[in-house]
Amino acid sequence: MPRVVVDVMLKPEILDPQGQAVANALPRLGVTDVSSVRIGRRIEIEFTGQPDLDRAREIADKLLANPVIEDFSVRVADAGHAEESNP
Repeated sequence: MPRVVVDVMLKPEILDPQGQAVANALPRLGVTDVSSVRIGRRIEIEFTGQPDLDRAREIADKLLANPVIEDFSVRVADAGHAEESNP
């Protein structure tokens, strides 16, 4: 199935308390070389025909992201690339 991926992130000027919580916890795990963490969302949309990036942008703009505080990007998923998963 043709799939489009929409990544939604808070705008850089918007405080990300969830990301800050992760960043603050990293030193307890021995990770000291990370200066910042931002948390976002990944949404996958499967089309029945060819992936329609314009339609996906419209969906993201009107439904998936809040344009006041979030930015989004849209791309066709790479079908040939196996994604890493958590063991």
